[in-house]
Formats: sequence, C-alpha cells, structure tokens
Amino acid sequence: MQNAYISGVGGYVPPKVVTNDDLAKDYGIDTTHEWIHQRTGIEERRYAEPGVGSADMGYEAAKLALTQAKLSIRDMDMIIFATLSPEHHFPGSAVFMQRKFMELFEGPDFDKNGARYVPCLDIRNQCSGFVYGLQIGASMVKAGTAKHVLLVGGETHSAALDFTTRGRTVTSLFGDGAGAAVISGTDDPKRGIRSFALGADGRHAEALWMRVFDIRKRPFISTPDGKDNNGSIPPDIMWPQMEGKIVFRHAVEKMCMCLMQVCFEQGLSHEDIDLFVFHQANMRINQYVAQQLAIPESKLIHNIHKYGNTTAATIPLLLAEAVETGRLKPGMKIAMVAFGAGFTWGASIADW
Repeated sequence: MQNAYISGVGGYVPPKVVTNDDLAKDYGIDTTHEWIHQRTGIEERRYAEPGVGSADMGYEAAKLALTQAKLSIRDMDMIIFATLSPEHHFPGSAVFMQRKFMELFEGPDFDKNGARYVPCLDIRNQCSGFVYGLQIGASMVKAGTAKHVLLVGGETHSAALDFTTRGRTVTSLFGDGAGAAVISGTDDPKRGIRSFALGADGRHAEALWMRVFDIRKRPFISTPDGKDNNGSIPPDIMWPQMEGKIVFRHAVEKMCMCLMQVCFEQGLSHEDIDLFVFHQANMRINQYVAQQLAIPESKLIHNIHKYGNTTAATIPLLLAEAVETGRLKPGMKIAMVAFGAGFTWGASIADW
C-alpha cells in the first residue's frame, strides 16, 4: 500500500484588517486591545467584504496548493471542504468552489476542454474539520480509490458574529480565511501521513454552538405574525454562544490526550517532533497544552495574533506560511492537533 502525503499547501486571507481597537472604535463594542490580547493573544483578524464567501476564499487557497503540488483541478479525484460557515443551508460550499474551477473550461466544447466533474464532499467538524478531512483524504489515497484529494478549510465568520458588547467574548475571537492541502500518493517510505487520533463528545454540544435553524421545530424559524411568514430569530439563537471555561478545560485535556495517543502509536516523544501545528483557537490554550507536554516554544508556530481563529482554515494556513517562510521543509516530522465545537478533536503525525 502506498503512502499518502501532503504534496502542496496554500492559504488565503482577505485584505481587510480589523484590529482589536477597531472592534471598539468602528463596531462600538465595549472592549480594549488589552482585554482581548491578554485573554486570547489576538491582535487583529481579517474580514471578507460583502459578496465574498467561504468557497471564494477556498478557491484562492486551493489554486496555490495545486500550483505547489504541480497539479491541476483535473487531477483531483475528490474535493473535501471543511467549514462551519457555508454560503447556504444547502448545498455545501464544495460545489460552489468546484464551479469556480469549472468556469475555467466554459465554452461550447465544455466536456472536451478538459473539465472534470470532480466529486465534492462537505464536512462539518468545525475547528477539527481539517484533521478529520485529512484522515478521509489520506484513507482514500492509501486505499487506492483516489490518486489526489483536494482538502480545503474555509470560513467567513464575520457575516454571523454579534457585533455588540453582548457578543464580544465570541466576536473578538474569530476571523475569515481559507487554507488548502493536496493529498497525494507516494512510494517514498520517508514521506507520508502516519497516524490519526480522532474523537468526539456530544455531551457538550451546547457549550459551543449556533442554534439558528433548529430543524426539529415546526416551522424551524418562528413566524410570530402568522400572516406574511416573516421569520423572527432571537439573539441567543442567531449568534454563536460559548461557555468559555468549559471549552478551555476540554480543549487542553483533549488536545493533550490525542497528541500523546498518536505519538505513542508511532513510538515518538516530543523530542522526535520537529514542528507542532496547533489549531489557533486561543493562544492561552496552546501555551497551556505546550506547558503540560513540555513542548518547547521553538517547536511551535502561531498566527492567531494576526488572523484570530479561522476554524477549519487554521492548520492549513499555518502549514502554508511555514512552507513559504522555510520553517517547514521536506524531511521534517510534524504533529497537527485541533479541538472544536461538538466537541470534536483530532491529531495526526506526518513526515513532510
């Protein structure tokens, strides 16, 4: 059985920068740079302009990943799109991104111009979506059912945040962006995605969630006037809600647990890992995990200070930056780990 490895990565963030001070000055939130930075390590984040969605940013990141892998969309056997902020309730973001690629081949001879109807899969594992998607893609490649898989994490959080003081705890955390990775097969025994540890605990699903569109209700959006069917959505349903202390505690516990599990399975210690790629939810969480596992700062990379939490995009964005800056090079052994709503979590070891 051949190995599956990451043959290319790419990242994209929108140009609009929103600093902590901007949240107070331009959005009217009662907060300060010091309050946000002390609790999260975040200094600024990026917001997409109206009209730009997760698929649009994912497309930009995917183009870069394909270029680095020296492949085209026609070489892909599957597109996996991880997001908690799709453009619509359905269909998912993957088909909208795929359409942007297919538009490159439009014309009277569409089917003869090299276009492929690449299958699309959306996954909804929030902050751990990239690690979950990585296992899906790697398993397909190892099984021989795909030669190349395009995995994208893309988020447009800014369209669905509560820009009032009531929502500042959550709103200050999130930013927009996308990251992508191409998963390919290789016969090189020195390269490959080695192991995974995934988990979930639905008992805490309400500790970090966004309740809008409860399909169990009839109708699923309340129409109080009963006449023109205009819906009414209360703030606690419309905006994301988080129980911060519970999330923090479980994030540290589960990130430590699954990191130790994948290392144990590979017979590794932290000394054998060249680079740790942590999901960027909160700098304080990552620092605490590193402290618990005695991981030196020199083996960590961060970008939460400039992008905030981009959920499914954080790990591929970090990988793309690390490759671009030379921090991540062929032959290095990396550990990736994430924790998010659900709760869901996951870790993976890979030889770059």
